[in-house]
Amino acid sequence: MDTRFSVAVHGLILISQAGEADGPITSARIAASAGVNASYVRKVMAGVVQSGIITSLSGSPGYQMAMSPAEVSLLTIHDAACGEAVHVIDLHRNPNDECVVGRHITPVLSQVFTRAEEAMQQALASQSLQDCINNMRTRLHPDEIAQLEQGGNE
Repeated sequence: MDTRFSVAVHGLILISQAGEADGPITSARIAASAGVNASYVRKVMAGVVQSGIITSLSGSPGYQMAMSPAEVSLLTIHDAACGEAVHVIDLHRNPNDECVVGRHITPVLSQVFTRAEEAMQQALASQSLQDCINNMRTRLHPDEIAQLEQGGNE
């Protein structure tokens, strides 16, 4: 799993918590908060837009929520941002078939990795974007709540 998922969740929290006066949250604003390049944010958020979680109005910069954070599972965000099912661990590609371990390592580890990926999918499916927002809000000081409601990086 790479950073696309965490950048998408980061951006969605910013977008969902922005007040009306803030207007759409731009990729530059998300990038500044997440510590990544704005072009990377646009690439990640393209799949999130395509999935219908957020909208991006043509001719207007920024993103707005199209779905309630309570309706969006972390698995849905992952799949939208990453464009693929959860994949946690890779196998080495060329084990030596002349070695007894090399001949059997792929099926042995594949079973373990499949169970780990299924557990990760279940964990992500059981949590919503709203759960992340609620968890984060419990960690905030009162002045940080006001900052969050103004797009997070005021």
